[in-house]
Amino acid sequence: MGDIFVQSECRIGKGKTVGTEIIPCLFPEAHQGTTPKWLETLLETQAHNWNVLRKMGGQPRQHLSSRVTYILDDAIRWLAELPPNSIHAVVTDPPYGVVEYEEKNHKKLRAGRGGVWRIPPSFDGANRQPLPRFTVLSQADMAHLYSFFSAVAYGAMRALVPGGHVIMASNPLLSTLAFHAFQEAGFEKRGELIRLVQTLRGGYKPKGSEDDFPEVSVMPRSCWEPWGLFRKPIEGTVAENLRAWGAGGLRRLSETEPFKDVIPCSPTRGIEKEIAPHPSLKPQRFLRQVVRAALPLGVGIVLDPFAGSGSTLAAAEALGYYALGADRDLEYWQLSVDAFPKLAELKIRQ
Repeated sequence: MGDIFVQSECRIGKGKTVGTEIIPCLFPEAHQGTTPKWLETLLETQAHNWNVLRKMGGQPRQHLSSRVTYILDDAIRWLAELPPNSIHAVVTDPPYGVVEYEEKNHKKLRAGRGGVWRIPPSFDGANRQPLPRFTVLSQADMAHLYSFFSAVAYGAMRALVPGGHVIMASNPLLSTLAFHAFQEAGFEKRGELIRLVQTLRGGYKPKGSEDDFPEVSVMPRSCWEPWGLFRKPIEGTVAENLRAWGAGGLRRLSETEPFKDVIPCSPTRGIEKEIAPHPSLKPQRFLRQVVRAALPLGVGIVLDPFAGSGSTLAAAEALGYYALGADRDLEYWQLSVDAFPKLAELKIRQ
């Protein structure tokens, strides 16, 4: 199957149009019918790869729209089955410590108590969402975490086109291990995106002795979330790689303003939580900025191998991008059918 992903051999089917929402604004010459040959080839490749990828394999799937498909499968297994050089970007929010989504702990999460998940006390009369306690991970858990992210990284390295980016959420306590696994797999670390987000995680006084130590916090209050930014090595210069593969850079906010690595964004609340009650749901206001940046020309296919309730896929749909998702959790996969169109249609304020 890998042969059909050679750039020069991919041809769009007769009568199909691809990328009409994006191409005119990025390439004004397209209005005059002078689309560069290299761009035509990228569009043909996108159409061909999309028609193959969304249908390959025998796993259950939801075709959430003409541009988005969600596969019910394990992330590592699905990555291993993808043809080489078939995906243009990975944007994902994986299980930070892995153990929190193991079956024994996930059952306790859904039951509302126990395991690695901590149920915080109510605040101002509001019941708070469960939080995984990453400080309780053992050395064996850490070794398992590194092995897990190494497998994800090697799968992503194989599936991504040269210059393709991985943008991956993590946690300040665990990001060093997860990010190092991607560098060991051959990715170039291109920095970190910092989501500034005021949470109620951390900052607690010593448990059971709060009155004895009123000015002591066991850990700082968490006010940021790291997203690792990695790139598969390019072929030639960035410009050459962009023309050949449609990847290698990040899409700017405008011609005069670059994409920035600090994004203030409050926690997911209100209607989004009602639409998609996933324990680690990220807001559309944040995801749409990140997903948009992942395809520098607005051409290609975005993958989320830990798609959960489909929020990354919904962000891609809202942007007019093509996207594939995978997750092994049947409940979240089924949830996405209802949540996806509602999240994609949300009007957001940047």
